[in-house]
Amino acid sequence: MSAMDERKRQLRREYRARAASLTPEYRARADRAIREAVLCSRYWQQARSVFLYVSVGAEPDTRALIAAALAAGKRVYVPRCLADRTMEAVRVSDPAALRPGAFGIPEPPETAESAAPGEIGLALVPCVTATEDGARLGRGAGYYDRFLRRCACPKLCLCYAEMLAPELPSEAHDVRMDAVVTEKGIVS
Repeated sequence: MSAMDERKRQLRREYRARAASLTPEYRARADRAIREAVLCSRYWQQARSVFLYVSVGAEPDTRALIAAALAAGKRVYVPRCLADRTMEAVRVSDPAALRPGAFGIPEPPETAESAAPGEIGLALVPCVTATEDGARLGRGAGYYDRFLRRCACPKLCLCYAEMLAPELPSEAHDVRMDAVVTEKGIVS
């Protein structure tokens, strides 16, 4: 394992421990503020289709954003992780139909249509931590980096302000975000 890989693993452990210490009250307040910042953003207003993660664990909640996008008539896509370590964007029309898929992350039924990366108008991306200038540290498998490299749309990382890092190691394959959204608003 390279020194860079080891540093990233260390940071993931550190920030996962930090996430576990966030109170439910903080998370609820922050989730509402992050949602409002996204909904009021020009990125959201201009997008006719949105690719976003289905939140699990300590990630900023996206379920209300999925509902808002559907209510606004946007095409909504969520990730499906495939056996070849790639990801596809799969359309959601009914959030109640989501079922645990790869890694226990909710996904649409197998019959749901997928979209090419070029069809996506906005990507809302999870992280373990991020920096204010758009560096992002994910879970480490590279699914998002491989997928987002093919997307020309704006990429926003949703991150609690308490989880922001002052700096992160970055490699050529790490996709930088166009903006980071916290409960304090869009910070980059």
